[in-house]
Amino acid sequence: MKTLTALAGVVPILATPFRSDESIDLPSLDRLVRFMAALGVDGVTVLGVLGEANRLTDRERESVVRTAVAAAGAVPVVVGASHPGTAATGELMAMARDCGASAAMVAPSAEPVPSDERVFGYFERVGRDAPLPLVVQDHPASTQAHMPVPLLLRIVAEVPSVAGIKEEAVPTPPRLRALKAGLPRPLPVLTGLGALYGLFDLEAGSDGFNTGFAFPEVLMALLRAARAGQWARAREIYTRFLPLIVFEQQPGVAVRKEILRRRGLLADAAVRHPGAGLPPGAAEQLDRLLAATLPGADLTQPLVL
Repeated sequence: MKTLTALAGVVPILATPFRSDESIDLPSLDRLVRFMAALGVDGVTVLGVLGEANRLTDRERESVVRTAVAAAGAVPVVVGASHPGTAATGELMAMARDCGASAAMVAPSAEPVPSDERVFGYFERVGRDAPLPLVVQDHPASTQAHMPVPLLLRIVAEVPSVAGIKEEAVPTPPRLRALKAGLPRPLPVLTGLGALYGLFDLEAGSDGFNTGFAFPEVLMALLRAARAGQWARAREIYTRFLPLIVFEQQPGVAVRKEILRRRGLLADAAVRHPGAGLPPGAAEQLDRLLAATLPGADLTQPLVL
């Protein structure tokens, strides 16, 4: 297991590859992880929302984690371990640990009667004897669970195993500022949402990106510019790639998987049922967008910005 105490930088969320018959494609996953590691990312995350974790069997989940850990080398692997059941979350985290993962990403689930105390209790119990460091994911768009900033700060203060926050509750910049100002101990707060608000989040103090944008090289360049105080350069990068970021951020994972296929990383862009594939006309729109954003570029090679 790669040791992890806190996670910052660029940590791509990876797709789970499927063949056209929707069987899991581990060779493509191996290729995807090795490509990300060769870019110099700070970690990778599997079995997130982009990873279609809720469409995998338990045996498939384990095979994904083992494949990713083997392919990642020295790069830390974070594993999505969210489950509506507290005990089940613990079991998923233990499986990830046994497979050599470095951390677990956990989000709460919606309750029939929303309660901050129940959400805190979930993280307190999950983190009490956590087999791995925890990345707390705040993504109400997928979980329907809302975590006010004071609740997140309490979780950080009282659950020592928390090693980072993935902040995806909009509007993200003011929440990032409030979190960074109120943290009771040093802790990275990362940006998600496909980097949709990436520049504004970096200006608000984000420590990096934990998201699935298919060109992590762009996010690495954006973060380097921000860390160097080169805000004009950061704005230039963000402005150039924003149309592609917006197009990728459409509901579902089909667009992102299609770009990864075009990058030579997935053999097929299949989305497992009941997920939807590309809508009519999307492939042609993507052709035009990629040609305008990256004219003449070989997408199968790392981008040089």
